Amino acid sequence: MRQADNATQALTLHAADGYPLSAYLYATTDKVKGQLLIAGATGVGQQFYRRFAEYAREQGFNVLTLDYRGVGQSAPTQLKGFQMNFEDWGQLDLAAAVEFMHRDDLPLFLVGHSYGGHALGLLPNHDKVSRCYTLGTGAGWHGWMPLTERLKVQFMWNLLFPALVAWKGYLPWKMLGMGEDMPLAVYRQWKRWCGMPHYFFDDPLVAEAKKQQYAQVRTPITAAVALDDLWALPVSRDAFMDYYSNAQLITRDIDPQAFNLNFGAIGHMGYFRPVAQPLWDEILAWFVEPLAAQESQ
Repeated sequence: MRQADNATQALTLHAADGYPLSAYLYATTDKVKGQLLIAGATGVGQQFYRRFAEYAREQGFNVLTLDYRGVGQSAPTQLKGFQMNFEDWGQLDLAAAVEFMHRDDLPLFLVGHSYGGHALGLLPNHDKVSRCYTLGTGAGWHGWMPLTERLKVQFMWNLLFPALVAWKGYLPWKMLGMGEDMPLAVYRQWKRWCGMPHYFFDDPLVAEAKKQQYAQVRTPITAAVALDDLWALPVSRDAFMDYYSNAQLITRDIDPQAFNLNFGAIGHMGYFRPVAQPLWDEILAWFVEPLAAQESQ
């Protein structure tokens, strides 16, 4: 477990159902520009976002990261047999973080990585988010991926993961060097929805409810994907983000070469690595754009 430094506060949040969640607050010592919440990707622990959180703190934001239930520092001692729903991460866990970070005197911004971009539409309190910037959020379907990546993903879903899950009783993601271990229910729902071109919007069990839920979101969104992110190319991004049908949506296709990077330097995880710092500046500037416009009038 990473220890908090003097400028970072370790917290325990409680979801509406009482589940305890590990979180870290990076409080700025500068004039506060806004509250910033980082909603992580599936199976990615909050420590992965530390550098971005520290950078945003230096730019005048109070930043919160968290581990969703069943993941990282919010996981139970024994993951096998742990009961939860994949949607709990948005509807309960991230919702608790929104409540904690919301202030009447400051805007609340959300950075959503992959699943974190899905989670905005799952929030019962999405109206408290002033602006949202998503990175690498797509529909997850292998058919949107290039052939070589598609074959790799199909191998994992159809052969590798089922064998590992049958052995462990959960998805041992950490064993593969791909992130944090994940509960069985998360694996099952994730696999089901990633088998559909429009993710859960194609699932007859939940599609209509989800379409109505996402249509309620009015939060302005910038949805960015890197052109070397083979898991969330623009076509995959559009297949999902189109369901934020009443939100002001800006799409952004990031060419690594525009940042003097080689193809493959960003991918699905590089958005939060130091190499992407110029992108961080763009994100933070977009968040405070309305405030800057007001001050200039």
